[in-house]
Amino acid sequence: MRPAIPWGLLPLVCAGGAVGVTARYLLTVLAGEGATVPVIALINVAGSLLLGVVAGVCGARHARWRAFLGTGVLGGFTTYSAFAVQVAEALRGPQPLVAVAGALALLGVAVVAAAAGLALGVRIARREARR
Repeated sequence: MRPAIPWGLLPLVCAGGAVGVTARYLLTVLAGEGATVPVIALINVAGSLLLGVVAGVCGARHARWRAFLGTGVLGGFTTYSAFAVQVAEALRGPQPLVAVAGALALLGVAVVAAAAGLALGVRIARREARR
């Protein structure tokens, strides 16, 4: 049996997605054409950190905030598909091993950032619960 779809959260996800996508677009435009690769990397690492914080603070208790901030804003802000295309393009270049090493390094940094964000978010939630 398929789980029920929480249709009431859909407007929050859509609104958050619009915010996140707009922020990503503006950052890439303001950075300029030559800075796309580092900007996308920074966006993905920062988004991983912030999503960890949101997950830690919201947990399962705050479905609306998690839908808006996590799935919406940060889901729209981060872009692993653009990252994957950048890596695929770099693999066709003269240094494919450098592309693979860079991709693995970025994924590692993003996971560490997400773990740090999650730890921070849990800490914030515990502090708020004691108040």
